[in-house]
Amino acid sequence: MINFQLILVFVVLVFILVSLYKEIFGATFTFLVAVVVLGFFGVLTPAEILAGFANEQIAVIIMLLLMGDIIRRTAIIELVFDKAFQGVKGYRGFLGRMMIIVSGLSAFLNNTPLVAVMMPYVNSWCKKNDISPSKLMMPLSYAAILGGCATLIGTSTNLIVNGLVVDQEILPDLRSLRIFDFVYVGIPMILIGFLYLFFWGEKLLPSREKLDEDSPENNRTYLIETQVRKNSDLIGKTIEESGLRNMKGLYLVEIQRDNRKIFVVSNNLIISQDDILVFAGDTAPVAELTKSGSGLTIPSVGMLHKKKQTVVVEIVISHNSSMIQKSLKEINFRSRYDAAVIGIHRNEERITSKLREVVLKAGDVLMLYSGGDFVSQSQGTRDFYFISRVKEFKKVEGYKIAIVMGGMLLAIFLAAMNVITLFMGL
Repeated sequence: MINFQLILVFVVLVFILVSLYKEIFGATFTFLVAVVVLGFFGVLTPAEILAGFANEQIAVIIMLLLMGDIIRRTAIIELVFDKAFQGVKGYRGFLGRMMIIVSGLSAFLNNTPLVAVMMPYVNSWCKKNDISPSKLMMPLSYAAILGGCATLIGTSTNLIVNGLVVDQEILPDLRSLRIFDFVYVGIPMILIGFLYLFFWGEKLLPSREKLDEDSPENNRTYLIETQVRKNSDLIGKTIEESGLRNMKGLYLVEIQRDNRKIFVVSNNLIISQDDILVFAGDTAPVAELTKSGSGLTIPSVGMLHKKKQTVVVEIVISHNSSMIQKSLKEINFRSRYDAAVIGIHRNEERITSKLREVVLKAGDVLMLYSGGDFVSQSQGTRDFYFISRVKEFKKVEGYKIAIVMGGMLLAIFLAAMNVITLFMGL
């Protein structure tokens, strides 16, 4: 005769499957309800319920997740990606570097934050080079999965199974696996996956249209003023040689030089120091111009780039704003909100004035360069509404990188040499 506890376990399992599949509740709440129900009816004892929290493998997984989040917050991964993908041309060139770097990092870091950080780089590079992101997003996921198979800590599955096999004594005298015991299988898997995607990925992966192209934020065209940096590589080059005509999503509208405006910009015009270059462009390309490596600077930003954390955000002027019918110069926006206006978008109207002289209207969308706390500090204002956070920049401090990476590498090395357990190392 089937007893009550067996039926209850079956019902709980069905509840878990349906809840997760239909996304009725979150995973955390679903499993919490399951444990509480099983504990309430005596299927699980309190000791059995608490045993999971004392499991060393579970604790290691939590520590690795925390370590991955710490590394993400220090912007180390972004720094690696910035250096690795600088100036990469061609689909296979980008794919090859991406596969090597992502699979290497995923062998020691959690896959989710790694892929989340990498996705904007893939999307941005695809837009610049007119390649469908679908041809690189799948290889990105595969690289992270394959890299996770190369070490014991590469994926939580390896740790859980290793712990169960040892704790349950499934095989007599079976020792716990070490960190690099998986490389004999993992490395060949990475190589096979790399070669397959490198030579056949472009042909087999679909080329889908970018789904976000019709969204309002990508249809907004901003006017942005930039200035040629002192000692910039652009100085002395023609417009054509500098590549300013071929910037994806940006169009050179005019050049301001010695208090005069050049509206029809010839390809043979030579760039001079302190030239003001006025661009019109979409949201993402305009935000990219704020990077220090472009050879251009945004005069209105001033010393804001010295802050530890800065963001590029979009706001819209409200209908009851005190800034309506006033110019940015009159408002003194920079001092008032500790943020620099780097671009203005106005529906059905082209802005020809200097940004500081533009008279604002209700519904104008401004792109701002500000400190990381701008959104929280400006929540109470009625002058504008926050739309989106376009890009975020973090200053990476060398000693923090050394401490975090040095500590993690030391822990992995000592655990690999069986000097200490990975739990103690982390």
